[in-house]
Amino acid sequence: MSRKISRILLHIALISIGIVWIFPFVWMVSASFKTNIELVNAGTNLIPEMFRVDNYIKAWTEANFQGYFLNTVVITVSTVFIVVAMSALTGYALGRVKFPGRNLFIILITATMFIPKGYTIIPVYMVIKSLGLLNTLGGVILAESGGAHVLFILLFMSYFMKMPKELEESATVDGCGFLRTFGSIMLPLAKPIIATAGIMQFIWTWNSFFVPLVFTINKPELRTLAVGMYSFVGENTTDWVGMAAGATISLIPVIIVFIAFQRFFIEGVTGSVKG
Repeated sequence: MSRKISRILLHIALISIGIVWIFPFVWMVSASFKTNIELVNAGTNLIPEMFRVDNYIKAWTEANFQGYFLNTVVITVSTVFIVVAMSALTGYALGRVKFPGRNLFIILITATMFIPKGYTIIPVYMVIKSLGLLNTLGGVILAESGGAHVLFILLFMSYFMKMPKELEESATVDGCGFLRTFGSIMLPLAKPIIATAGIMQFIWTWNSFFVPLVFTINKPELRTLAVGMYSFVGENTTDWVGMAAGATISLIPVIIVFIAFQRFFIEGVTGSVKG
């Protein structure tokens, strides 16, 4: 009996924490259907007097969120593809190929996880400038995808390490080289890790603010959705409900992608931990 009461109390506590956790998101969605005056007067009331879609139309057209949305899609999809490809190749080499200094190399790249991204923005900026890619989508893509991405490399390395050696031996007998063995045999087996890395990088790049701000500061039309929030900030006023509508627009694709691929995401994380 006492165990049943404990479980009920635990569920009540978890549900209460969950409500507190999602309240800011629900409040933001609710605010996107209100006017600025109603937002100030309503406080924490979540029910709008009337559901208005004007804020979404204004964000999409007047604030140029349709252009920011397209920029964000191009930057995010390109970055995810580059990062997953680089991480998979590096993880495969570290997981399957023994070479002198491999453990030292792993330690060194792991140490870079603790370097804040803001500390490396100046050398990254100089590289992009020397390539003539400042204020271009290509420059933003290279800046977003050019980091070490150590977490993904370690995930791929751990996954490839536990694969049986007979797979590679069979491929070698059939005449496959290193790259063909990787692309045709090993990589397709790493779908859970590909999905995990893809989802995490998708969320990070989609919501990235600092790098797109720095590399599009002189070309506002190349901004992403996160940076585009500045459109609602005037010299003396801020359109809070327009900003809430813009934030809701920017979050919808992230939620859809996570729900669509959550099964692979969970399989990838649990598989790596077990390995």
